[in-house]
Amino acid sequence: MSKKKVMTIFGTRPEAIKMAPLALELSRRPDLDALCCVTAQHRQMLDSVLEIFHLKPDYDLNIMQPRQTLSTITSKCLLGMEDVLEQAKPDLVLVHGDTSTTFAGALAAFYHQIPVGHVEAGLRTYDKWSPFPEEMNRKMVGAIADLHFCPTASNRENLARENITKGVFLTGNTVIDALQTTVVKDFTFSEDILNNLDYDNQKVILVTCHRRENYGQPMANIMTALRRVADAFPEVELVYPVHLSPVVQEAAHTYLDNHPRIHLIAPLSVDEMHNLMARCYLVMTDSGGLQEEAPALGKPVLVLRRETERPEAVAAGTVRLAGVEEADIFRMACELLGDRDAYLKMAHAVNPYGDGHACQRIADAIEWHFGLRSQPPAEFHP
Repeated sequence: MSKKKVMTIFGTRPEAIKMAPLALELSRRPDLDALCCVTAQHRQMLDSVLEIFHLKPDYDLNIMQPRQTLSTITSKCLLGMEDVLEQAKPDLVLVHGDTSTTFAGALAAFYHQIPVGHVEAGLRTYDKWSPFPEEMNRKMVGAIADLHFCPTASNRENLARENITKGVFLTGNTVIDALQTTVVKDFTFSEDILNNLDYDNQKVILVTCHRRENYGQPMANIMTALRRVADAFPEVELVYPVHLSPVVQEAAHTYLDNHPRIHLIAPLSVDEMHNLMARCYLVMTDSGGLQEEAPALGKPVLVLRRETERPEAVAAGTVRLAGVEEADIFRMACELLGDRDAYLKMAHAVNPYGDGHACQRIADAIEWHFGLRSQPPAEFHP
């Protein structure tokens, strides 16, 4: 029997972090011919992840351009995939999560009548405008996909509500697998400030804030709350790797400049971000991925959004939804900084997202789908 061609498609840093360990796992399977295509929706940040995981793409669309829009990203990805799919003729295309690359990659495969597997399937907020455009991207990919790899049981339940019950597998999240590669004990950061922080005696807060739906007043509220936290707690060192978006850069420097314990630094590579997360006290973020990664490292998370598509973490107690109002954010941060019992309750909660074997389960499921193994993979259970 000839090998089955399985192509992973991704284009942003968050996708790469979660897909790189899967691409490597697929390449180790003797019955599979693993191919990798990147769109480079985010060029520089994508390349840093590929380098860390020693992953060399077979195809690179290199679509990134200055001031790109959702329309240009989607159209360039869709057109670029035309030649790639005609040349490679994969038996299965794998896309991840909810980016414009994800949607365009799935749509391109559908146009070529190639089955699609959706990694990190079933996340929902049920608000098509938040997160934007991610919520609609993942819903449309869910309608296209033939195989659905759900991180959690509630993700699977979301798909069942949409009458998607075939080809659904409960795998855990591949980001937990990635942490096993990136987090090391004696890590040295490229930023001297990160090497010189006193992680044992100071309370280092890792901040990220960049989502489109937080532009404007919500971001102003968040930044104001962060400065209040730094002012109120002299033991706090706040580290904020600022996203390259001009909107985010302007807001961060307007509200957070010129504070001795607020450190606005350049975006970090994935290994630096993971190792900073492993050493910090608390994470405050509007990111999706950090809500999964930080609990695996025993770090409480305050989510700087009105809702989250990861309610499992809220239910498990590893994450709290802080919203985008200054008073709420400040109050919740104060509780975790001032109440040791509240902090430990979150830090010691069980991470609902994975055990480090998601990639193995997904590869097993793909082999079972193609008749290359006799049994489906065992389900992930927290």
